[in-house]
Order: sequence, then structure tokens, then C-alpha cells
Amino acid sequence: MTTVQDALSHIAAEDMRHIMRVQSAALKAIHDYMYSNGVLQSMPVILSPMTDPLNHPHFDANVEYYGQRLQLTKSMILQKQLSLFNGGMDKVYFMSPNVRLEEARLRDTGRHLFEFTQVDIELKDRTKKDFMQLVDGMLAYIYEFVVRECLDELKALGRELKLPTVPLKVYESEELKDRYGEQFETIASEKAEDPFWITNFRREFYDREDKERRGYFHNYDVFWPEGYGEALSGGEREYEHDEIIRKMKERSTDIGAYATYLSVSEKGLIPRTVGGGLGVERMVRYLTGQRHIRDVTMFPRVPGEKVVF
Repeated sequence: MTTVQDALSHIAAEDMRHIMRVQSAALKAIHDYMYSNGVLQSMPVILSPMTDPLNHPHFDANVEYYGQRLQLTKSMILQKQLSLFNGGMDKVYFMSPNVRLEEARLRDTGRHLFEFTQVDIELKDRTKKDFMQLVDGMLAYIYEFVVRECLDELKALGRELKLPTVPLKVYESEELKDRYGEQFETIASEKAEDPFWITNFRREFYDREDKERRGYFHNYDVFWPEGYGEALSGGEREYEHDEIIRKMKERSTDIGAYATYLSVSEKGLIPRTVGGGLGVERMVRYLTGQRHIRDVTMFPRVPGEKVVF
């Protein structure tokens, strides 16, 4: 999409109407499910002095406002934790816009946008088992609602959806790596017929590491089947100050950039939480069976591609 006419043709495509209908149904299903399960919705943070460090290559996006440098949100992980400092709240979610200025080499994965939205969920004083149970139910509810409400749209798009069996299967990353090699995520997704979980990834400082088994992380991802790849990423969170500092140093994270967050953790005030973020556009791509994530995005922001509108 390099010209205004290309962009207008994309917006006006007949499939776009069907896709937006499926997206609307899926989002309604999420909101209804959250409400019925007592998960409170809060409004997202767009600018903050701190955001997810993303320990992989990318470009930072920030602005200066009255002498303070603020970053565009890459994910609301830290704000989600802090929101549950409120003693009367134990479950919260955000429809969170994210800006991740990824490298152009990700253009052709079919899964990457540099501007996208996550359903960001966080639970207090729960475990990964509790979170996985909540998400299993949410995904099953989304499937059921979309299939029931969007039968005509799915037919027009040539898409058939099979309701998943829950609870979803759970695999350890090392188990799948031994079976499929370094590309285990891709191969497992291609072979699967239902969404599934993979646990234990070495990631950023905020995912909890087992003190008794160093190198084992209480985190997880959900993957869509049929080769559609990662759907959700999350984990139990580090909340102890010394552990947070240790892992920041291990990952060469700029400790000074998280001064306010660390001042809270040093006082022992970070709640113990677990959570994750579900990519909306990736979900819609899978539900509608589209080849590339740009095809389900009215105004796509694909790494390395020109932005027209």
C-alpha cells in the first residue's frame, strides 16, 4: 500500500466489512466475558516515563513534554501491576494501544504491526493456573460467539472455525524444542488444530523466575493453530525488589529509566500478580483466516511499509 488510491481500495474492500463485523463480535464477546467474570476495565496509558523494555531490536518512540521525556506505550505490564495496588480490585483489563517500532525485516511475517491493540489482563494474588483457566474460558467464549453471530461473514470469507477443546493443551518450551528444534513455536503452531499454551521462556525482568529452579520462568504464551503463531504472552510477575534488580542487571536494562517503579518495589508495595496480553489484530487475522495482518487492519502499520493515512 504505497499510494492514496491503494489505501482507499484497501479500506473499501468488500472483505473489510466482513472482517470488521467479526472483529466487533469478538470484542463484544471479550467485554461480556470480562464483565461476567468480575474483571474491571480501566482506560489505557498512552504516554509514560516507563514502559516495557522489549529486549529485542526495535526503535524507541518518545516525546518531550514540559521537560519530561515520555515514551509511547510498548505494553502496559508495569501499569497493570501497579493498578492492583488498589485494595478493592483484584482483576483488571485494558484495551491497550501499543507502539513498537519494529525493524523492517518483520514486514513479511504476516503477524507484525508497529501499532496494534492488546487486551491486557492482570489478576492479583493468583497463579498462572488461575490465569490460564480464565483465558481458556475467554477463548472458548469468543469462538462460540463469533461462530453464532457471524455465520454469514465467515462464509463470505471462506472461513470455517471449529470450537476448541478446553482446557487447552499445555507444553513446556524445552519439550517442544527437543521435538522440533529451534523453530518449535512455528512448527507446533502449524501442526495444531486448537490453540495451545507453551510455558517457560526467558524474557524481560518482570516475568517471575523460580528461586528454587533458576532458569525456569513462570510464564507462558498462547499460540493460534494452523500456523497463525503467537496469540497471547504473559506470566506471573516479579514483585520482590532484589529479584527485579538482579534480573534488570542480567538483561542490561537501564535501571534509571524505572526509578519510580523501583521506588515502589523497594518499599515492598508491588502487588503479586499474574497476567498477559492478547493481540486483537492477530486474533482477528486468525478468526477470519487472512494471510497477512495488514488485511484485517483498516489503517495498517506494518514494519518498513509507508504510512499513507
